[in-house]
Amino acid sequence: MKQLLSFLLIFSFLVICPSYSNAITMPCSMVLNPIDKELKNAKGVALVYKVQLLPPSFARTNISILGVHLPEPSYYGNYDSYEGFAFISEEISWRFKLYPSPAQDSPTWAGRIDDITAEIAEKGIVQVRLSNSKTEKLGPSILESNIKHCK
Repeated sequence: MKQLLSFLLIFSFLVICPSYSNAITMPCSMVLNPIDKELKNAKGVALVYKVQLLPPSFARTNISILGVHLPEPSYYGNYDSYEGFAFISEEISWRFKLYPSPAQDSPTWAGRIDDITAEIAEKGIVQVRLSNSKTEKLGPSILESNIKHCK
């Protein structure tokens, strides 16, 4: 009888209790590491949190990115800027401009997006990518991290 009761208790716990969600706990941040290991000084950080926009509406997800010690975009070819890029593979993506600080040598690039309405799950990726502002061509990723590393 005790075995049956124990079995029913464990079984009901596994069936009735909800499983852990793939959603991240916000606010959180993550380090964006260089794809090219030769870029030893290049790093970035992404802040992810819920933001309430005006006029009052439902909360949306904000992603803010800061990238430091990035090479001049033209080093990689026909590029003149960097963009933040976030995506959930085969579902949706967002891109937004990163703006350079006025520093002469190696400016800090920063930007944000405030209107993400999709749920960012563990399979999301955040990147800093090269961009050509005239042709709006998005280039390869320079910095990257998986959203599951957001703590």
